[in-house]
Amino acid sequence: MTMSMAATPLYASIPLKPSISISNKSISYSLPLSHIAAANHGNLVSPSSPHSLQATSKTCISASSTTAFEVDRAPVAASPSKSLPFRVGHGFDLHRLEPGYPLIIGGINIPHERGCEAHSDGDVLLHCVVDAILGALGLPDIGQIFPDSDPKWKGAPSSVFIKEAVRLMHEAGYELGNLDATLILQRPKLSPHKEAIRANLSELLGADLSVVNLKAKTHEKVDSLGENRSIAAHTVVLLMRK
Repeated sequence: MTMSMAATPLYASIPLKPSISISNKSISYSLPLSHIAAANHGNLVSPSSPHSLQATSKTCISASSTTAFEVDRAPVAASPSKSLPFRVGHGFDLHRLEPGYPLIIGGINIPHERGCEAHSDGDVLLHCVVDAILGALGLPDIGQIFPDSDPKWKGAPSSVFIKEAVRLMHEAGYELGNLDATLILQRPKLSPHKEAIRANLSELLGADLSVVNLKAKTHEKVDSLGENRSIAAHTVVLLMRK
């Protein structure tokens, strides 16, 4: 008895955890030939190197008037393996709060005696939102794409990471349906700053304010969150096909 198999598009079954090669100016995804051959039913493609198929096109993201970052565009990142009418992603992040650091939430500097100790600017909300979008697209997490071992991201504004996540979302053919985020911290009270944070997050996402929701909770003085030693955030996003 002979069984026929439908042709599987190249990259359709490649695990979405590619290795990442990093240079001082760019980040690129490298896919092992074994993964490419498996996805293409054993037929190798002609790579640019004997060991991997590497993205070559780049996008430049301006973080400020004086700093620019380049991130290579990866073919596997541009198109999720399966076209779906919508995708759901969840993000989580947590940072220690230490004296002498700024407390930046959603791109807004919040007055407080403690701030987030982190490699970049430590914006727990934006990091969480980036992970939610990447997760919905089935892509590597923020730590793989923007590793804290790379000095290029030292002190980088998290708006850089958001812009890249939004670019990947649009390149994959999706737009934000809605976003719901929850911040967990004992102090300071965020009610005076919530609308400014929401407005800035909406602008960074290129989304209408009505589809971006933000909540803030204390941790009832329990563990590091409740003792004002850390801050955490959860985010859920719904992405809709354009």
